[in-house]
Formats: sequence, C-alpha cells, structure tokens
Amino acid sequence: MHDLVIVGAGPSGLATAIAAGQAGLDYVILEKGVLVNSIYQFPAHMVFFTTPELLEIGGLPLVTPYDKPTRIEALRYYRRVADTFNLRIEFERTVTGLTRDPASGVLTVTAAPPHGDVETRQARAVVFAIGYFDHPNRLGVPGEDLPHVSHYYRDAHSAWRQRVVVVGGKNSAAEAALELYRSGAHVTLVHRKATLGASIKYWVKPDIENRIAEGSIAARFETRVVEITPDAVIVEPHESLPADRVLLLTGYHADFDLLARSGVAIDPDTGVPSYDPGTLESNVPNVFFAGGVVAGKDTAPIFIENGRFHGERLIKVLSERFGATPRQPSAGRR
Repeated sequence: MHDLVIVGAGPSGLATAIAAGQAGLDYVILEKGVLVNSIYQFPAHMVFFTTPELLEIGGLPLVTPYDKPTRIEALRYYRRVADTFNLRIEFERTVTGLTRDPASGVLTVTAAPPHGDVETRQARAVVFAIGYFDHPNRLGVPGEDLPHVSHYYRDAHSAWRQRVVVVGGKNSAAEAALELYRSGAHVTLVHRKATLGASIKYWVKPDIENRIAEGSIAARFETRVVEITPDAVIVEPHESLPADRVLLLTGYHADFDLLARSGVAIDPDTGVPSYDPGTLESNVPNVFFAGGVVAGKDTAPIFIENGRFHGERLIKVLSERFGATPRQPSAGRR
C-alpha cells in the first residue's frame, strides 16, 4: 500500500514525486516508456520555445549556453533530476485502469509489464500525469496506417530527395517542413485552414511564410486530406499530391479511454476531465491530475512551464488530508 501512485514520468510527474518525497509520502511512479517519454519523442534537433529556468523542477538549475534549451539538454537535465532526488520509477509499466473500493476508499491501479502477468498497486491516492503526446489526433482517412505515414516527426536526413507531404499548420508542422526542406526534401504543406496558426514560434513563422511565398515549400491551404495511397495524398479540393512520406502533425490528446475506464468524467465537447481547479482532484475521490492531461482537446494552455507546479499544489492537499501520519518512503528502483 502506497500513499501515492503517480502515472507518468514526465516533468509534471517528476515534480509531483519530488514534492511527495519532501512531504514524507510513500510514492511510486509508473511509466509506460522511458524517462520524460514525450520529450524523448520530440524531433531530434528541437529547441524549446521557453527559457531554461521555466523548465526547472525541484529547484535544480537547468544550465545551458543557449537562450533556449535543446531537447538533448532537457533529456540530460531530467536524468539529473531523477538521480538527484533518487526518484522511484518503474519503467515499462503501462497503466491499464484504476478501481476504487467504495468501502475503504483504497485505489487499485493495474499495469501491464513488458513480460508476465498484469500487476497491481494499491494506494490512498493516484495522480495521472500522463500528458497527451502518446495519442495523436487521427484524421480517420483510408491509408492513415500505411508504413510511410507517421504522426511523429523525428529527423530529416532520411527524407533527403524524397517527396514529403506535411499535414498541419502549427508549430510542429512548420518546423518539420522547414527542416525537411533544408535537408533536401521536396515538401508540400497541407492545412485545412486559410492561414498558418498564430501560435507558431515568432522566429519560425516568418521563415515558413517566406519559404512558402518564394515557392521553396509548396502549400495547400483550406485543403483537407481524404485518402492516403502508397505514393500520393488525395486532398479536397480534388488533387493528388505525390508523396514518398507523409507526416500527419495534427496535434495530440490525453488517453481519454484510460481516464474513462478509471471512472473520470470527461466533457464530450472539450475533452477536459472533471476536476477541481483549486485542488486538481477529479470527480473520483483522491484521484488527481498534473500537467497537460487537464487540457483536453485544446492542449495549448498547459505545458511544462505551468504544469510543473501542479505537483506542489496537489501534494499540499494530500498532506493535509492524510494528516500527521506520513509514511517513510520505501526502497524502490531508480
């Protein structure tokens, strides 16, 4: 029996664990992938929009010679965080559900390891810090699962001299299109709206607009993908765009199915889970949220810069609720 099970070892989950340890609560983090799994999946050469101090957790400084840290520096930093605070994390544990005993209030978390039977963890409280990057917004068109189609962009080198169709109109699509073009790919950007997103990074937006204006990157606005074939993307207004690779960079969302299986109410229109903004507690007693999971379908308002403070808020609530009997942290794996 733990005081707390934290689902997800991203920055918000790590910050929650740090606060729990400092409050004397016994906790464990269950992570389906690797440490800060979403950041690990970011493009290999990504530069963060924000300055380093806004990514820091636990009071540990993120040191970089640049104005804005890179993905590689962030991965290095969060490894140092986990080591410094000796955070107890169990990797390759995909949480599949949660149940609550109505009599005792005990929460039971089920998790699937890579091998063997499903495991269970019992706790007085659970924090979902699962973010949203693991679940792309699918187009729902024929051919979306073909081998040359991906919802994630990692690197441009392998696309040299290839025809690449990038679908989307925000930061991810703009940055991918620019890097692909500069790496020798023939890029076409497809966006369902009339203009690119206003939230594109201020140093990226004029770059992508200029490349489109001069014809270096082809663009199709107010255009919708209706089908993907092995060598083309079919769009409306009707056109067949030749494609050796297709990147569907249309955004991401939290694991709504997991939350629903756990008894969390979700707004069907916004995708926002039911929670108290002051305490971050869901409609299920002692089940809390930290980080981007609270954003629903519109993920823009929640990011590392503000989600990293959720852990301190909810741990304060739990410390007061559990009274003067905090448990000593038990030994765990780093």
